[in-house]
Amino acid sequence: MDKLKQKSKRKSESLSKTPSNIGKRAILGSIIGTFIAATPLLFSLHESVPSEKTWNTFLFRYDSLLWEDAQYAMWVLTGKFIPLFLLMIWFFTNRHWWYHALLVPIIMYIFQIVGTINGDTTHVDEFQLIYMLPIMAIVVPSIYLIRARMFNKINDADKTMKELEEEFMIKPTTFFGKVKQYF
Repeated sequence: MDKLKQKSKRKSESLSKTPSNIGKRAILGSIIGTFIAATPLLFSLHESVPSEKTWNTFLFRYDSLLWEDAQYAMWVLTGKFIPLFLLMIWFFTNRHWWYHALLVPIIMYIFQIVGTINGDTTHVDEFQLIYMLPIMAIVVPSIYLIRARMFNKINDADKTMKELEEEFMIKPTTFFGKVKQYF
């Protein structure tokens, strides 16, 4: 009976790889690859910011209170945003069972960006562990429990590691579906 389920599952997986689905995946992969390849360009965007205390654009006005130089403030901000951007891509494209562990550095970079934008703080990278503990208290044990459950199933069944990873994966169909599953 299990072999019949596996055969029908493989058959449905092969049917889902239609040319239009493969084309959509190729386009999405190309867009993601282009963004990853453009990260050095994105990081160098801070050089276009004037080296003054106040930066005026047609959209907004930025007053650099703590940093006293708008270009330096944007350099710090891009130094935090680029790793966050790459971690988010890794999180949303990862297919392994442990991808929830990426939430910890993602939240850490979000705290750092908020601290960087908030001009009243003088210690940007301090005390974030206190705010990270509740998140780590949820993510780390849940990853351990998933791992323990996988290895219990390995000992009880003749499944491969790849089949077990697929069994534990949560597979939303869209980008917003993946975002929605966490909120």
